[in-house]
Amino acid sequence: MSVQTTTTTDVPEILRRAHLIGIGGAGMSGIARILLARGAEVSGSDAKDSRAFLTLRAQGARIEVGQRAGNLDALPGGPSAVVVSTAIRDTNPELVAARERGVPVLHRAEALAALMTGHRVACIAGTHGKTSTTSMLTVALQQCRLDPSFAIGGDLNESGANAHHGDGGLFVAEADESDGSFLTYSPSVAVVTNIEPDHLDHHGTAEAYVAVFAEFARRIEPGGVLVVCADDAPAEELAARAEADGVRVRRYGRSVTGAGDARLLGYEPGEEGGTARIALGGADGADGEEIALRVAVPGEHMAYNAIAALLAGLELGAPLDGLVAGLAAFGGVRRRFEFKGRAGEVRVYDDYAHHPTEVAAQLRAVRHAAGSGRVVVLFQPHLYSRTKAFAREFAEALGLADEVVVLDVYGAREEPEPGVTGELIAKEITGAGVHYEPAFDRAALLAADLAKPGDLLVTMGAGDVTQLGPEILAELDRRGE
Repeated sequence: MSVQTTTTTDVPEILRRAHLIGIGGAGMSGIARILLARGAEVSGSDAKDSRAFLTLRAQGARIEVGQRAGNLDALPGGPSAVVVSTAIRDTNPELVAARERGVPVLHRAEALAALMTGHRVACIAGTHGKTSTTSMLTVALQQCRLDPSFAIGGDLNESGANAHHGDGGLFVAEADESDGSFLTYSPSVAVVTNIEPDHLDHHGTAEAYVAVFAEFARRIEPGGVLVVCADDAPAEELAARAEADGVRVRRYGRSVTGAGDARLLGYEPGEEGGTARIALGGADGADGEEIALRVAVPGEHMAYNAIAALLAGLELGAPLDGLVAGLAAFGGVRRRFEFKGRAGEVRVYDDYAHHPTEVAAQLRAVRHAAGSGRVVVLFQPHLYSRTKAFAREFAEALGLADEVVVLDVYGAREEPEPGVTGELIAKEITGAGVHYEPAFDRAALLAADLAKPGDLLVTMGAGDVTQLGPEILAELDRRGE
């Protein structure tokens, strides 16, 4: 995909010289891509180098590895704003310097919302599936030649990009509920795939987590629409409340019957992906013409995501035939059941699943993809708070595999919590061979020991477990030689 460069008149004044702290992250690097494509001056920093740096530097960003106050001087005249995410602590030297100098500080969501100005916006939210659904909608719109701008929490396999400045007048964005920052957006089309308590380190209680989605629905602009999965009880409750507030709702699922709803008639898995049979409800609520919706990525949960993208695309004015063809062309997202390679008749994949429901859904899809082979999973828990709250649920989900290696917790933004390790999950797992391996550097060797010809092995989690796939393949190749 080519980068389109426009004038700085497409950039809000406050962002024309932007410094991004943590510029290598998925969300921040996407904002930097769009700013650069629109002609803004961009500088930034991160704790370590990353592959995102290469692209951003090639586009003109001034990036430093390591964070220090002097990085704010990279742009002539200094930054017009400093952009941060929730992960940036108040003690960060660049953030401290920005505040001392009186430089405006924007949250990442505020910067993205400013870039949405003048576009028709679709925001995809939900506990699970928002990255995949956002990606599916983006690719489908591209196939319809609508060239949307987009910002996604993962890299599209088609383009290798997580963001793009398009000239189609549409903006598609993943809306992150983890810190409540999606309340910054005012979409024309809002999708909520499902609601299941998570991120309680920020929201505090399950009730507060559910409530933030109700606030999000109230942010839909007048005349806009809410697209929800009616098979998810909390999402359906959200839909009913939104309708009571005068918001138009389109539903999808197995039991919907309303005008404009998408009823799932059945799902047939294939060797790669599957096909969902759906019917769009007519004005009288009766089923319309049956549609075969091909989805190249495996799992019924991915079919649900594709149906959500289809309804959102129709609301954005895209043609039905074009959207169906575009969704069939969707090749996946980096780290969403991403094929890493094959060695010694063992297939290795990588997946981002990091919540019990996601883990279970993905392992059911993996089981089908494995055929007669076994399923071996290396799972890395993400966040101490999530591990402590859902250890038993993680264990139940991981029990769907044949062999499980549980690594220690990837803490990300959290400090270690005494007694909270991957062993909390490992000791609860039944129905599978279980191995707790706290030494990260030994995990690849253990996985290679466990893998047998015909097995499907998946590294799973939101942390750096993704690094182990290539190491496992290299070890299997070495043993094969």
